[in-house]
Amino acid sequence: MSRVVVIGAGVGGLAAAARLAAQGHRVALHERSSTHGGKLGSFERDGFRFDTGPSLLTLPGVFDDLFAETGGPSGLDVVPVDPVCSYRFADGTALDMPHDPAAVPAALDAALGPGAGAQWSALHRRGARLWDLVGEDVLSRPLDGVGDLLRFSRRVRDLRVIAPWRTLRGLGRSMLPDPRLRAWFDRYATYSGSDPRRTPSVLSVTPYVEQRFGAWYVRGGLRGLADALLERCRALGVEVHLGSEVTGVTVADGRVSGVTTVGGSVPADVVVCDADASVLYDHLLPRRLGAGVRRGLRRAPRSLSGFVLLLALEGHEPGPAHRVWFPRDYDAEFDSVLGRRPAPVADPTVYVHAPDDPALRPGGAEGWFVLVNAPPHAPGRGVDWDEAGLAERYADHVLGVLAARGTDVRGRVRWREVRTPADLERETGTPGGAIYGTASHGPRAALLRPANRSPVPGLYLVGGSAHPGGGLPLVALSASIVAGLVGPA
Repeated sequence: MSRVVVIGAGVGGLAAAARLAAQGHRVALHERSSTHGGKLGSFERDGFRFDTGPSLLTLPGVFDDLFAETGGPSGLDVVPVDPVCSYRFADGTALDMPHDPAAVPAALDAALGPGAGAQWSALHRRGARLWDLVGEDVLSRPLDGVGDLLRFSRRVRDLRVIAPWRTLRGLGRSMLPDPRLRAWFDRYATYSGSDPRRTPSVLSVTPYVEQRFGAWYVRGGLRGLADALLERCRALGVEVHLGSEVTGVTVADGRVSGVTTVGGSVPADVVVCDADASVLYDHLLPRRLGAGVRRGLRRAPRSLSGFVLLLALEGHEPGPAHRVWFPRDYDAEFDSVLGRRPAPVADPTVYVHAPDDPALRPGGAEGWFVLVNAPPHAPGRGVDWDEAGLAERYADHVLGVLAARGTDVRGRVRWREVRTPADLERETGTPGGAIYGTASHGPRAALLRPANRSPVPGLYLVGGSAHPGGGLPLVALSASIVAGLVGPA
């Protein structure tokens, strides 16, 4: 039995703690915040409850396996989302994307015109081939470098499908003549916090996964997933220490020996870090260690962040749970968020999550989670989201953008809560509030994030900034990978 310390009670940390405890290790989990869940947070006020992080669950089987392998079903009520999303394009076209992949071509032809369904079908078939290559082999196993990646792609036809030389934007241009479908496709780069013009085309597997395995919702809010993971950890005997900030990782005789917290030293044979990889290598590890990884992280651009409005609205108007309004100039948005002169986006894509879930709202009302892409918090180098008045002015602007696109809820707002990238940084410790750590820019970036196995024996990484990447299922897979590397007690 090893003594294991897990740093951070985000989904990756909770999943790793549960798996390692189920394998017989003695696990202590330390979280700097007063609550658990990391970016899978919630906000409650006046009978409203909002998920403040992910609002959609994909690859639910990953969590089915996690709970089954750590003691039994989660007990969560997971239901399909249909339509997956309602899209409104700049020309006024409306598209409701069905949950059932078989229904997608007809829905596209009806909304966008004959031939749109065939374009999507060709892309979907390509996504299936890509999933066969990167799904099990790459996402579920440790990758320590380029050599590991190349071993999964020995054949020329494999490389043609992965196409590391092609961007997501380039693939869209070659396969999707309809500009509205290209805008829909470009948006999947933001699922890794990235710019489609610089994101490798391997991330085209994302829409395939969403459509092949479905989009799902947890009744009562996705925060319930974090609660279930915490409950599982405690049932397995994990010592959970909330409000316990880890200030350093200690190393002795060439391997990890524990951590230091605000309350003192904690010895450990194994340390699993669910903090952002840059926090680990820049602040927690001794400077003499991990220099190569540290240099790589400093060269990599930070991912995008998000500007969020939580709206308590008078009245209840049924409609799709997930809605997206696209701008006229998507490139201008990516220039503002991820370019050399970051700024709040003047004409942003607006995403709304409006779940029709009575558990989340009082009678006669509804809650909207409104998200726009935003540059990370970077005082002196970019946008200072703490600048006096900026957040409220921009909140008014976002509501004005929605109104200009035909959805004016300003007269229905009982109250609103504004959450900026600076708030996300303070709440989660993620530098700048960059949701996914680093952006997936460049041919290898999407599949070669910081490795789960650090250069220091006994120190491992989980979470969205490490392999295999961000998003709930990938974060849970990082925990499975690390549990396999550590092994049973």
